[in-house]
Amino acid sequence: MGKTAFISFVFFTVIAAVISYFKSRKSQNKTTTGFFLGNRSNGFIIIGASLFFSNISANQFIGENESVYINNMSVIGWGISSVLAMVVVSEFFIPIYLKTGIRTIPDFLEKRYDKGTKTLVSLVFLFSYIINLLPTVLYGGAVAFGGLLNLSGNLHISYWASIWLLVWVMGLIGSLYTILGGLKTITISDTVLSTGMLVLMIAIPYFGLRYLGNDDFMVGLKTVLSSKKEHLNAIGSENDAVPFATLFTGMFIINLYYWGMEQYIVQQVLAGKSLKDSQKGIALAGFAKLLCPLLINVPGLIAVHLYPSLTNTTEVFPLLIKDVLPPILTGLAACMLFGAAITTFNAGLNSSSTLFTLNLYKPFVEKRRGIVLTERSLLRTGRLFQISVSLFAMLFAPFIVFSQGGFYEYLQKISAIFSLPIFTIIFLGFFTKKMPPAAAKIGVVFFISCYVLSQFIFKSHLHYLHCLALIFLVTSILMLIIGRFFPLKKAYELKMENMVDVKPWKERYFYNGLLIVLMVLVFALFSKVGIA
Repeated sequence: MGKTAFISFVFFTVIAAVISYFKSRKSQNKTTTGFFLGNRSNGFIIIGASLFFSNISANQFIGENESVYINNMSVIGWGISSVLAMVVVSEFFIPIYLKTGIRTIPDFLEKRYDKGTKTLVSLVFLFSYIINLLPTVLYGGAVAFGGLLNLSGNLHISYWASIWLLVWVMGLIGSLYTILGGLKTITISDTVLSTGMLVLMIAIPYFGLRYLGNDDFMVGLKTVLSSKKEHLNAIGSENDAVPFATLFTGMFIINLYYWGMEQYIVQQVLAGKSLKDSQKGIALAGFAKLLCPLLINVPGLIAVHLYPSLTNTTEVFPLLIKDVLPPILTGLAACMLFGAAITTFNAGLNSSSTLFTLNLYKPFVEKRRGIVLTERSLLRTGRLFQISVSLFAMLFAPFIVFSQGGFYEYLQKISAIFSLPIFTIIFLGFFTKKMPPAAAKIGVVFFISCYVLSQFIFKSHLHYLHCLALIFLVTSILMLIIGRFFPLKKAYELKMENMVDVKPWKERYFYNGLLIVLMVLVFALFSKVGIA
């Protein structure tokens, strides 16, 4: 990164920080609701932008472009097919959450099952964030940012040392940001950075194709469309990274979980000032997801032609950015990568602290000591927990470099250990009335055990997404059997404890239908019917 690019990076980063500070400085962070949920005051633009930017971490920039480079466009299945899941979540899941007035997903499980289930799932969430989410977003950010800076070359240090340095820089800045600002500052920052992301969605494909065509955009476009066309296909076969059939099995389940039950994502929606704003925010994020291939997949297509024999494929995206963008836009891209890593880290850190403080620490201490903890005491504990978790993530993150296979596949495979058991018990909790708490607890343990055995002990030949769907079905049957023979004496009833207006968005059917049509068209474009 040259001098102009570096100045540009500093400029855009400072601008984003200053705007975030001034827009959020009046927010009340002296209560748990203010610190963890932004006082439930966010409108649909902030909700949509925070959902979008919290979802698009440096992991996607690195992992998905790497997957396109190694395989083909089948990896877009994760992002594009998630639009359908977002529509389902907006229509069915979010109304339930807002009507019950919950602050965390385990809060719903306490209402539906019991406190033991809430505690168990809170622990599963925490393990997921501490072991998987937080370290991987720091690692992905370090790889992307390190590639742009050429840190190892400029400082004459090893690649391994450069990863360590950047992980700690990002972790310390992100921790400070979260601990001082709370959720409101995070969501404002996401909104500001999403504007820069939209600029890059246009700039990177344009300058990349122009560079490929020796300063002629149309020549570059023709090259991508006419040669190595196997990389253009998003309809994956069984031998591809994402077989198309998995979109209808395990992937759909994971996307439903992610957008409707993942704490650090749902927390952005729970901060909405009304159900209408939350539903509009999800739709806005859905439209942004449909544009994402321009940023997290198309660069990989261009790189196939520019760098046919890369050895370290995780450097596909940063290498392309460094070579094709003008210095000012290179600085903006660096700002976006830096921000993407930090904001996802921040969202996960905030949610981890929320889960620990409100779902584990508060009930345990108040029951044991027989006292009611003050808001000040809870906030102090939450911030101390954030510091501890941050330090662990920064220590663990650099070792991900030794993971086998593609980084994105590693990320998805590990996260499924924690996500799908939670999805199973919440999903059945939505649609059954007499499912007992014991069924939920047995279901979580059974699911995790079966998945770990199938993927890491006995190595099933079935694609892991199909395995997930199969284990989901078996676990559901097991839980239904338990519910049949040991039902609750009194059926569960949804109790209205809403903190915001729960009147739904009237125009949602039109916009949700449009989202689904556009989703199908994107798949058609990147298929043998379209440009592949």
